[in-house]
Amino acid sequence: MCGICGEVRRSGARTDVLRAMAGAIAHRGPDDEGFYVSGPVGLGSRRLSIIDVAGGHQPIANEDGNVHVVLNGEIYNYRSLREGLMDRGHQFSSGTDTEVIVHLYEERGDACVEALEGMFAFALWDDRRQRLLLARDRLGQKPLYWAKTPEGFSFASEIKSILASGDASTSLDAGSLHHYLSLRFIPTPDTMFEGIQKLPAAHKLIYEDDTISIERYWHLSFANPLEGQDDEILECIEAELRRAVSSHLVSDVPVGAFLSGGMDSSAVVALAAGELPKPFQTFAVGTGDPSFDERAHARVVAEHCGTAHVETEVGPDPIASLPRMIHHLDEPSDPIAACTYHAAALASRHVKVVLGGDGGDETFGGFDRYAGVGWISPYAQLPAWLRRSTLGAVLSVIPENVGYKSWTQRLRWLDALGRYRDPDERYAAATVFFRFDHASKAALLGPEIWPKVRELDAADAIVRELRAADSSDPLDRMLAADFATRLPEHSLMLTDRMSMAHGLEVRSPLLDHALVELMVRVPSRLKIRGRQLKVALRRIAAPWLPREIIARPKQGFMFPIAQWLRGPLRDLARKTLAEGHTVRDGVFRRDAAVALIDEHAACKVDHHVRIWMLLNVEIWYRMFVEGESADSIEEELRAQL
Repeated sequence: MCGICGEVRRSGARTDVLRAMAGAIAHRGPDDEGFYVSGPVGLGSRRLSIIDVAGGHQPIANEDGNVHVVLNGEIYNYRSLREGLMDRGHQFSSGTDTEVIVHLYEERGDACVEALEGMFAFALWDDRRQRLLLARDRLGQKPLYWAKTPEGFSFASEIKSILASGDASTSLDAGSLHHYLSLRFIPTPDTMFEGIQKLPAAHKLIYEDDTISIERYWHLSFANPLEGQDDEILECIEAELRRAVSSHLVSDVPVGAFLSGGMDSSAVVALAAGELPKPFQTFAVGTGDPSFDERAHARVVAEHCGTAHVETEVGPDPIASLPRMIHHLDEPSDPIAACTYHAAALASRHVKVVLGGDGGDETFGGFDRYAGVGWISPYAQLPAWLRRSTLGAVLSVIPENVGYKSWTQRLRWLDALGRYRDPDERYAAATVFFRFDHASKAALLGPEIWPKVRELDAADAIVRELRAADSSDPLDRMLAADFATRLPEHSLMLTDRMSMAHGLEVRSPLLDHALVELMVRVPSRLKIRGRQLKVALRRIAAPWLPREIIARPKQGFMFPIAQWLRGPLRDLARKTLAEGHTVRDGVFRRDAAVALIDEHAACKVDHHVRIWMLLNVEIWYRMFVEGESADSIEEELRAQL
């Protein structure tokens, strides 16, 4: 695992700038750094040593020294690729997975990326052709950003590295802010910064003769569903799942695992425990609030699987950690970032590599909304006046309780989504329900922003992917949209940044691309059946895990931020937003921001996600637009706790 950066510059690459770019992402690779500078090109790397710890220094070249590569990620099939390349006469100077890329490029050119299995973002410079190739893995587990500059082209694993070059603007992109407030992520290829873009998952970029070309190299297809008896299909899934977990254990350093006690992490831990020769470490984070704390379930799994289990408890302090988190994120996010940040902090004190359950909900069908959207159809067919006079009337007078997935939240969700007759628009609305809709953004966004974005519709990013799916099955269409949008640009982005903030590599075997390719062909009945989610995974894992884990409903990894914002964090949040720089500069309207806090405190509506997102934007704005340090803002927040 590493951080990579570089530039191609007509007047020549700058060694000092390259070092500054690499320094900005030193946390991604605390073990080593390396550079290649030759004429117009400069490549930089910060390395977290996982495979060939002593000999894997980057950048790595081919035998003739005319092809160089820097890699962020892990290539899980590198050993078999290496053997085949050596049989064809290629000579290797190291035992690292990175080196297979330069030799594959010699054999296959740009198609080399199609042979790689793993999570990766790499940059390869072909000196003979004066040509740069960038590529990002199929499902977007590793990030890659780029910018066209006055002198050429820059790229990096994180935005802050591009900013360190001095060639990119820190101006706020109004459209990205608009989308973030609804989606909690920014649809590819945009970022919060004008002029800086992200390479989409499963795409490669070629920069040659001052021209950029981007193309997709892999598509996730839901066509050709599997046929056969359920037991036969389940056997195929189990074999592929076992192979995926086994492949993700390749490492020259100890491997641990996140363990929440949910189905995804528990299944991964159970399979890993069967592969590893000694008990390995598992890690859990909780809050002491039983509505959100899953540590008791994690302990059950840890004892059952014989792991060396480590856990910790977190209080309202995460708000003071926001500046540090946003520094690593480069963009504002949502409460899940805090959960991942503290879990990674715990694990990084013990190991360099952990397995996680990322992607299990998309791969196996685990989100409540997948089932819930279907239940709404009959309600949506009722006349609008009847919905307003029944459930709508009740919801207008009852307070909202803030427990995890409370019944009032579910009813409000049902009522809001019942307004949509089109199923694609309904699902898009389901994904943004807890954030800002168009009307609330009209009230919130100030005169500097709203005129620029009033014609935009954030839901279009979701609807577009739903309608592009090559399946008529409603569940397949929802999964296709999530694989293309929320998964790479929210869930996996958070996992990458919050783990690399602590120099920790997180691997996601449930996102092994061959496993995903199989699962998208699995019939919906083996994903969701009635109210039961992840049907196939529960049936497969039943022999490996305690019955109480198989039977328990999805809880989700969250902190009780809603309660904290009604208690110890209320005054801090109100002061931060009411006196914020975003209000001062016309990004947000003060009355709208304060109203959210007051309504939340009065238990009228649960606004905790919205408030947390605005706090993220305020801190991001002060740090990245105005140049304040994370340390100074953190000190200010801690003084108010």
